[in-house]
Amino acid sequence: QVQLVESGGGLVQAGGSLKLSCAASGINFKINTMRWYRQAPGKQRELVASIISTGSTNYLDSVKGRFTIARDNVKNTMYLQMNSLKPEDTAVYYCNAVMFGQDYWGQGTQVTVSS
Repeated sequence: QVQLVESGGGLVQAGGSLKLSCAASGINFKINTMRWYRQAPGKQRELVASIISTGSTNYLDSVKGRFTIARDNVKNTMYLQMNSLKPEDTAVYYCNAVMFGQDYWGQGTQVTVSS
């Protein structure tokens, strides 16, 4: 049974930082591409960052230079370090993995950035 559990969200002032975690079980974590998505109220879910098994990363243009995705293949955990947060980063952040063509999602963690 695949489980993805996010943590680390919260309320922060603009310019502040948060670190999200996603603990994974039930998947071969070290070979899986892992992704962070976010969904703001009234908007479509968007891909924020991804990291492949080798550690290569990709980012949404609007978060480049501010967010850093990382993975710990021993702890089966993915992270998203978010610095210089902006009010437009406010959203529910979701952890995602794809296994055998099926998408798996965590329950999401709320990030709210006040101006």
